[in-house]
Amino acid sequence: MFIWSFVAHDLLPLGEIGMRQLSNEDQVLDTLKTNLGDAAGIYHFPGHMAGPNATRQEKAEAIKRAMEKAASSPTGILIYHSSRQFNFGKLLGVEFATELLEAILAVFLLTQTGIQSFGGRIGFVVLVGILAAITTNIPYWNWYGFPSNYTAAYMFTEIVGFLVVGIVAALLLPKPKH
Repeated sequence: MFIWSFVAHDLLPLGEIGMRQLSNEDQVLDTLKTNLGDAAGIYHFPGHMAGPNATRQEKAEAIKRAMEKAASSPTGILIYHSSRQFNFGKLLGVEFATELLEAILAVFLLTQTGIQSFGGRIGFVVLVGILAAITTNIPYWNWYGFPSNYTAAYMFTEIVGFLVVGIVAALLLPKPKH
């Protein structure tokens, strides 16, 4: 799975589908620094929060105003850090550990099924991969407006990763005994 992710992101264009660069990046970054400072977080715009002590009615009105504003102005989600040190080795380590855990959990679930056929085992793990791909990608596309091509590419990458895990598991796991 980890090797496939490398292929998908570094050798194929899948990791860049739907991503864009800001044409006036320096201006945007200066504006963000001026307005957000060191307040790291996830920013959703237009804003729809009514405040920590808002009533249900105030929250509903804030959402209604945000929906009206969204109909005629830019919308988006921004993950902001005033600065961030990238340790490529650490990032790769976390990615590897994450994908290893995903593979172990998928194989564990497979061992609980008693599926005996090669194709059935692969199909089960691919189904787990489809579930994993749907879990975040579709809600992010639906609620936050992630680009459709980005969403499809990331879902494809996840599902193929689970396909690889399914093939390896089907080849290596002994058939269950009755």
